[in-house]
Amino acid sequence: MKVKYSIGTKLIAISSAIVVSALVFVTFLVSYFITLDIRRNAESNNLALNSRTAADCQNRIKNAISSVDMMIDLCMAAEGNETEIRSITELFFDRNKEIAAVYIPETQSLFYSQMFVVSHEMDFSMIADYFEQNKKGFEQSSLGTVFLKNASPFFEVPLMAIFTPTARRGKTKSLGILYSSEALFESFSEGSINQSFFVNSDGETLVHSTMEMMMEGKDMSLAPIVRQMKTSKLNNMQTTYTDETGEEYIGAFRKLEGAEGAVLTEVKTGIVLEGVRATTRRNVYITMAILFLTILFIYFFAKSMSRPLKQLSAVVNEINNGNFNTPLFSELKTKSQDEIGVLVKSTKNEREILNMFTKLTNRGVTKAIITKKIDFEPHLKDITIFFSDIRGFTAISDGFKNRFGEKSAAEIIGFLNDYMSRMVTCILRTGGIVDKFEGDAIMACWGVLRNESLDWELLPDGSAEKEAAFKKHQKAIRDDALSAITSCIAMRYSLSKYNKDAKAFTNAHANDPLSKYKPEIRIGSGLNSGRATVGFMGSYDKMEFTSIGDAVNLASRTESSNKPCGTDILITEDTRALLIDYIRCEENNYTIKKENASREIIVEQIPVEFEVKGKGKQHFYGVVNIPHFNVQSFFGGKDPTFEIDEECARTVGPKGPKTLAELRKILGIPQPDFEKVNLNAEENKIQVAKN
Repeated sequence: MKVKYSIGTKLIAISSAIVVSALVFVTFLVSYFITLDIRRNAESNNLALNSRTAADCQNRIKNAISSVDMMIDLCMAAEGNETEIRSITELFFDRNKEIAAVYIPETQSLFYSQMFVVSHEMDFSMIADYFEQNKKGFEQSSLGTVFLKNASPFFEVPLMAIFTPTARRGKTKSLGILYSSEALFESFSEGSINQSFFVNSDGETLVHSTMEMMMEGKDMSLAPIVRQMKTSKLNNMQTTYTDETGEEYIGAFRKLEGAEGAVLTEVKTGIVLEGVRATTRRNVYITMAILFLTILFIYFFAKSMSRPLKQLSAVVNEINNGNFNTPLFSELKTKSQDEIGVLVKSTKNEREILNMFTKLTNRGVTKAIITKKIDFEPHLKDITIFFSDIRGFTAISDGFKNRFGEKSAAEIIGFLNDYMSRMVTCILRTGGIVDKFEGDAIMACWGVLRNESLDWELLPDGSAEKEAAFKKHQKAIRDDALSAITSCIAMRYSLSKYNKDAKAFTNAHANDPLSKYKPEIRIGSGLNSGRATVGFMGSYDKMEFTSIGDAVNLASRTESSNKPCGTDILITEDTRALLIDYIRCEENNYTIKKENASREIIVEQIPVEFEVKGKGKQHFYGVVNIPHFNVQSFFGGKDPTFEIDEECARTVGPKGPKTLAELRKILGIPQPDFEKVNLNAEENKIQVAKN
């Protein structure tokens, strides 16, 4: 649970709401109306600039066409007098410096400005080639409209080709004009923020305020304003649009009369409104400063109330997350005599109750209940079950009774608590859950709190989804089995250390009146992996979280078979099958993959087949060692004070046994005679099948 609105937050919000809302409202109104005014002015200026530029283009092109028509008329009047025609053309180009050349396709007559060609280092022969390559322009202009094209890329000089119709002797013909784009460039460079450009009907750039784009003849047909111009039936229009980057523009266009081209002008809205936005930002900064001062004042005012509540809320959240002993408890002060003080004391009492509850049940189960991550309905789960008990516990109990009489109960419980606390540590550090204690026996499970559904088993065989779910499931239950067997190896070390400590304790109290002692013991552990029913079972008034089923029963029988098998840890075939990748055996050619080598497990098959009810003939396997088990890392990881006992470390890990024979010698277990083993006396459901 999280506090959405703390008391301090509410006080700050209420106190600052009026100031903030007033400032925001005023800032919004001012920005809104100023934005409208500036936007209207920008649109008006943009439209005016577009109209002026378009008119200039229109006039220049018309004047050029009119001047050329007049020159041609004068040349025709000269009736072939070359000297007079040359004088006419020289005078024409001298007075019309922006015209580079005139071409008449019908007579293939070419007139050009020698001064323009020389000054721009042009090859005059290219002029005729250009017009020959652009016959399409003459064809279109012969239909009665002026066709425009950018000739700059061809000549590498800023030129625009004008293909215009002309009437000669009652017939509509056409002629071509090369017109200097530089004459128009100045008009398109007006305005510091507006950008104008001139395109033909195909969207090709004729004149642009950026010289590079004009020289390239860049295709602008995909620009939003050009697309609107080409599809619009209007001759002129102003609009607002957004480009592909999300930038907003104010745009206007005007189509030229009698010519297939248009002048377009645009300006970024962001540039136009930058002044308004700068003012708005300053107002926001002022608002933030006032808000900061308000929050600061209210913060110190509310601190005396909100701080302990925040601490209490943090503690409650930790409890809800299953962390019952969070260090945040130390920050809670119980001196307050108000309602907050009562809540603090009640919360600390709740911690004591929860800690006691975890001891009576199980910390993992308690945490799952508190965090609501457990389903109270029983479920089938694939788990690994562990059983252990103390060999000869009845005789040990009798020894306590004979020595301590009426005080034996406390001594026995003290001895069991010492032993079991060591074993439980190994279970919990590998993620296991202690199911129950039955006298000297311990039952634990791995995987019971795994949040998993087996519905994937109902999916069609061979489906990718089922295959993926199966692999995920197998990894989970394999990890559980690996954790369980690691726990058993850790228990072997812990038991060895217990026996050493017990011997020292007994020797230290040898001269006491009642000669206190702790017995040295041996235990048997059994592991089985399989499907079991897991959940809360019992009555409405008393329930217990446990696991039941054939897999649990077989785990119990596996544990009881340690004594006749001369082992301390036995696993079933099902558990061995899960761990096969970590065991050198015939199935994997006695090799282990590099990634699994650090967790190698040594097991030996018990040379007897067991007839198990409902299972048929089975083999049990004695666990010899995990050669790479690190005692210091396992126990010292969460206990900085831990110091490894090298003598006890010889039971596990790198210095541990390599075979069952070595293990039996270290633990003092006699080699059993399997020909004489009669397991029927141990468990009626298990029968020996002699090899």
